[in-house]
Amino acid sequence: MAIAATFGLTALRYPIGELSHAGPGFFPAMVSGMLMVIGIATVVRSFFVEKVQLPLYFRNIVIIMASLCGFAVVSMFVNMIAGIVFLVFCSTLAGTSYSWWRNVKISAGLIAMALALQYLLGLNLPLF
Repeated sequence: MAIAATFGLTALRYPIGELSHAGPGFFPAMVSGMLMVIGIATVVRSFFVEKVQLPLYFRNIVIIMASLCGFAVVSMFVNMIAGIVFLVFCSTLAGTSYSWWRNVKISAGLIAMALALQYLLGLNLPLF
């Protein structure tokens, strides 16, 4: 909630504009507002749900961090599609079950999203 408030207050320094003609502060204000609502809902819900001790597995944290770093390196030196595949197959090693078929489906979905962002929104992504 503190991060949402920080970005939300920073976004208010920029012109918000209107819905028909959004200013540069509109998107960060909307995203930080949604994050703030999620944070408030989480805090309120925590008062009504029984507390559960969550174990901390450093091995899983290292796997996730290594897959994110590997994604960046593979995307930079090969391409982003290979980076997405690396990220999915490496990060699922931190889970309780491993399914290569599920990883293929997740990779295909993420690649489809990246292609949609590149072709429909015109983002400059190094996919190929």
